Amino acid sequence: MSENEMSETHLSQVRFDSLGIAEPVLKGIREAGFDHCTPIQAETLPVALQGGDVAGQAQTGTGKTAAFLVATFHHLLRTKPLAQRRPCDPRAVMLAPTRELAVQIHKDAEVLNRYTGFALALAYGGTDYEKQRRKIEQGVDILIGTPGRIIDYARQGVFRFNCAQVAVLDEADRMFDLGFIKDIRYVLRRMPAAEQRMNMLFSATLSHRVLELAYEHMNEPQLVRIDPEQITPENIRQIIYFPSNREKIPLLVSLLRRMDPRRTMVFVNRRREADRLQRFLEANGVHAEAISGDVPQSKRQRLVREFQSGALPVLIGTDVASRGLHIPGVSHVFNFDLPDDAEDYVHRIGRTARAGAEGDAISFGCEDYAQNLPAIEEFVGYKLPVESIDPAMLLDIKIPPRPPRRDTNKRPPRKRQPRRGPKHDGRRKK
Repeated sequence: MSENEMSETHLSQVRFDSLGIAEPVLKGIREAGFDHCTPIQAETLPVALQGGDVAGQAQTGTGKTAAFLVATFHHLLRTKPLAQRRPCDPRAVMLAPTRELAVQIHKDAEVLNRYTGFALALAYGGTDYEKQRRKIEQGVDILIGTPGRIIDYARQGVFRFNCAQVAVLDEADRMFDLGFIKDIRYVLRRMPAAEQRMNMLFSATLSHRVLELAYEHMNEPQLVRIDPEQITPENIRQIIYFPSNREKIPLLVSLLRRMDPRRTMVFVNRRREADRLQRFLEANGVHAEAISGDVPQSKRQRLVREFQSGALPVLIGTDVASRGLHIPGVSHVFNFDLPDDAEDYVHRIGRTARAGAEGDAISFGCEDYAQNLPAIEEFVGYKLPVESIDPAMLLDIKIPPRPPRRDTNKRPPRKRQPRRGPKHDGRRKK
C-alpha cells in the first residue's frame, strides 16, 4: 500500500488487529507488513467498521486510501448483496478527481483484496474504453474511477448505481476545483438512500462547500480532522527566494545543479509556462518533462513511470498534476510560480515529506506572483523563511530555439474548381 508506507513516528498506538476487522482483510493488511494504524485510520476505522459515515480531513500520504479500502472490504464481507443486483452492478463505487489517483487506489485495493476475492474494476477517461467496459460487464464488486467515464458507462446501461452499498469520495475539495460536483450529485442521487448505504468522504480541507456536500448526501457523518492546526507537515523545509522574472530560470537551473534532483517536482501556474520551462531545462542539461491535464493518457502514464523509477529526474506540472499523483520519495518541490490559491500551495508541497519522511519546498516570489504570498502565509499560519540570492547563482544559460509557430488562422489552400460555361463544359468548341 504505497500511501500507507509509514515511518514509526507517523503511526498511532492503535493496532489493526484490535479493531475487529474481518479476517480476510486483516490477513491482507498483515501480509502487506502493517500492524499499527496511522492517525486518520485510527480515528475513522472504528466508526466506519460499524457502518457509520465518515467525513475525514487528511493530507495526502497519511493513509486515508487504506482507511476507506479496509472499511469497504469489511462492510461488503459482513453484508449481503442487494437482491436485485446483477453481477455487473457494483456494490461499492469509489470516485477520484484524477486518473492517476484512481489508478493508485485500484493498485492499493489489489494488495488488500488478496484474500477477500472481490472483483475490482477501474474506469477512467483517455484510454482503454472497450477494455474497461468489458471488465465491468464481466462482473464487478468495487468500481473505482473518475466521474466522467463512470457516468458514461452507466448511461449506456453497462451497470446500475441502485445496488451500491458503499460510496467513497476521495479528495472532495479537488472535485469542486475540477468542476465535477454536478457529476458527483448525479451519481449519489441514483444510489440507494444515504441511510441505506455506507458513505465515506475524504478531503485535504473540510471547507464549507465540502461539508455542505457531506450533509446533503451522507447519513449524519462523523467529522474527523487530523491535526487541523498543522496545515503543512513539520518535516518540510520551506524557503522562498525573490527573483525578478528574468532571474527565475537561471536560479532554478543553478539550484537543480547544486542538488541531487532525483524526483523533483516543479510547479507552474500555466500550461504554456510548463512547456517553455521544459525547453529551457533541457537546453541547459537538466532532463525534464512537462505534465498537464491535456497530455494524452499514454504519455502521462509513461512520464509517471519514468519519474517513479528515477529515469526522469524533474517533472514539471500545473496544479492539475499536483493532486492525485501518488509518487513516493519526492525529494524537492519547487513553486516556480506561487499559486493563486493558497490551498494549492499546501497541496503542492505535500508531494514531498510524505508518510513521515523529510523534504524541501522551494518557492520563487517573482514580479508576477509575489502578491500571492500574504494569502499563503496567512493560510499556513507562519512566514516563509527568506533566502537571499547569491549573484554567483545566476548563471548564464543557453536559450533554446523557439518551437515552430503554428498559424491557426492560415486556411488550407482551396481546391480550384473548373469554371462552368460554354467554353468549359467538357466539350470541345467547334
